[in-house]
Amino acid sequence: MIKNYFKIAWRSLKKRKGFATINILGLALGFGCSILIFLFVQHHLQYDNFHKNSDRIYRFNTEEHRDIVDYEASVPPGFANAFKQDYDYAEIVAKSVDRENWLISIENGSEKKLVKADISFTEADFFKIFNYPLIDGTNQAPITEPNTALITEQLAKKLFGDSNPINKDFVLENLETIRITGVLKDLPKTTLIQSQIFVSFPTIKSYDEFLSSESWGGINSSLHGYALMRPNQDIALIEEQLKGYVEKFRPNSKNVHHYKLQQLADIHFDERYSGGIDPKTLWIFSLIGFFILIIASINFINISTAQSTNRSKEVGVRKVLGSFKGQLFWQFMAETFIVSLLALLFGALLCFLVLPYFNSMFDIKLSIKGLLNFKFLGFISGILVLVTLLAGSYPGLLLSRIAPVLALKRKLSQKDTGGYLTRKTLVVTQFVISIVLIIGVIVISKQLKYAINSDLGFEKEGIVMVEIPDDIEPIQLQGLKERIAQNAGVESVTACFASPGAGDNNWGTSVRFNNRPEVEDFNIQAKAGDKNYLNTFDLELVAGRIFYEKDSVDEIIVNEDFVRKVGLSKMEDVLNKSVNISNDFIQGKIVGVVADFHDQDFHANINPIFITPQPRLYTEIAVKINLENTKSALTHLENEWSSSFPDYVFEYAFLDDRVAELYETEQRFLSLIGIFSGMAIFIGCLGIYGLILFFVVQKTKEIGIRKVLGGSVNHVVGLVMQDFFKLIVIAGIIASPIAWYFMNRWLENFEYKTAINWWIFILAIAIVMIITLLTISYQALKAAMANPVKSLRTE
Repeated sequence: MIKNYFKIAWRSLKKRKGFATINILGLALGFGCSILIFLFVQHHLQYDNFHKNSDRIYRFNTEEHRDIVDYEASVPPGFANAFKQDYDYAEIVAKSVDRENWLISIENGSEKKLVKADISFTEADFFKIFNYPLIDGTNQAPITEPNTALITEQLAKKLFGDSNPINKDFVLENLETIRITGVLKDLPKTTLIQSQIFVSFPTIKSYDEFLSSESWGGINSSLHGYALMRPNQDIALIEEQLKGYVEKFRPNSKNVHHYKLQQLADIHFDERYSGGIDPKTLWIFSLIGFFILIIASINFINISTAQSTNRSKEVGVRKVLGSFKGQLFWQFMAETFIVSLLALLFGALLCFLVLPYFNSMFDIKLSIKGLLNFKFLGFISGILVLVTLLAGSYPGLLLSRIAPVLALKRKLSQKDTGGYLTRKTLVVTQFVISIVLIIGVIVISKQLKYAINSDLGFEKEGIVMVEIPDDIEPIQLQGLKERIAQNAGVESVTACFASPGAGDNNWGTSVRFNNRPEVEDFNIQAKAGDKNYLNTFDLELVAGRIFYEKDSVDEIIVNEDFVRKVGLSKMEDVLNKSVNISNDFIQGKIVGVVADFHDQDFHANINPIFITPQPRLYTEIAVKINLENTKSALTHLENEWSSSFPDYVFEYAFLDDRVAELYETEQRFLSLIGIFSGMAIFIGCLGIYGLILFFVVQKTKEIGIRKVLGGSVNHVVGLVMQDFFKLIVIAGIIASPIAWYFMNRWLENFEYKTAINWWIFILAIAIVMIITLLTISYQALKAAMANPVKSLRTE
């Protein structure tokens, strides 16, 4: 019996190839989008779940409660060892220091190879917490000694080709010679740490005394502490006991600093600590995938019920020959299952074809291999059954209950062919989803344009940022700046640390203003720059002066927000007052005040900022160039750099690109929601096409009568279109408050935000109207121009 159902179903589909193609195409796009979203969500949910005992791995974090709460994925250098000695909550504790884009030098005879790589300085126990497989090495703990390292397989091949890298040396940042004692399997993209080299932790002393110490004087965002906790620990109780460290080591800030433990599985999803993605984003895309399937199923229902008049004779004959309602219902369900199965196969093929472009566009590494698991089989089986039931049950019930006499005479009522109310409800649902998605795309795009095009308070165009070596001498740096400035295409040069728009550079461990007895209750952003810093970045000086020609290291410039936070109303009142930052690390008198500028993205408020002319802090030079002479200026810059530092790699970045990177997450979110919204709208168009087919069938006689009575083509086209425009208006009224609510919630993540204007809702509705008009115009004109005699013959 079941075999017969499928045989008849296949024959029926072949008979109606056009409608079958539309149904398969719509469902295939729905399945393809859903599979792609499944891979995307699964990719993020897999982060660091491959480690043994991953549920017991935690990272130590710091919360600083001042005027705002600042979240640091770091603790003081002395924290890890103290925790290991004082408590028995953890089986293993280890710390690491991460460094990006460090120089690796390898000498091979007369040739010297220079490569940049991300590295981590790690304690040996780090690899007892994290399970990164060692594929070749001298022993199971190969980086216990100073100046030893593990490198990944891919980097080993890049550096040494096919030769064995074990016991070979490289020079790190032109300072220490490091011996390779092991090769790691390449780290998966779905892990928190993406370093290519792991250097033994004692080696860090040559590069940073503070990080190698057991100090409690401050934190550095590059230092992380990890622990493999013993089973069944009460994390809240442990965090409560860690308050003792603040009272012991930092008694002056016991209400400010709070040490926290964060489970490894939560790190990727916690944006407070620069996590990879907000969990709400995954929910949004999961819902979009579900709604796309709903739209595709509605298409199937609309097109199938539109065919009910044409299939009524077939149903009548089968009933006369003895078919029961149940048999007709399951026959139609079999047709739906075949269509859904074919659509699933084409959808999977479509996903496979677009996956490389998707990966390239969003800098992600999704693989079709991610589908080879029981989770996907369960997911795909579930949506196949869901779509079959959603798309097939209503048309199946509708056809199976048609009376045979009416079916043979083809005199079916609206109820027999699916009531208008049901069909209109389905189409309104499609329009609501489409309008909500379009409004979402418009608001997100508007917010990004607002953020990128707003006056940030500094110049970002035409400024080239170039890193400088750590060991550069002040005289050497000054000479380099002077030679670079000689080019006609160069307008200004400054040495600096942290340009405007550099993001979070919080040095808020302590700020003491004008020798007040208590430290200030706010965090402060750190900058360093010479006398050209303000001019190069076009920062507005509102009080005082810039630094003198010869850098005076005890002079400091602050921003307007600093003045307000220390309780002064006039900018001039702060001049010549002393300030001490980070327990004497930076101290001096304030000589100037600059206008506030946005140093972080629009998610964050403008915070107090200080600028100091400390040469020991400089990490890069900023070169402002004339954009009409970009090529000449960049060539000159590279030549001067290469002649000054032949042992370093010349790399540069434009400041406007760095600022744009602050909104990289939102840009990708916009691209993703734009793509899937476009697919949802296209699939919806297929549904509209199915409805216009039904409408034309139902209105055939009415259109014929109107034409006989003198109705024009325009009049008939208007008759066909007016119902759709009414449905769009109704959908717009329903969709607008829904979209406003969710987009308002999204904008709450920004301190500086665009407005959700009324015209956004009108524009979204107008877009849907235009798309609908283009979709139905052909069938509407065809119906209006048809010969009325043919439509009236059956009367």
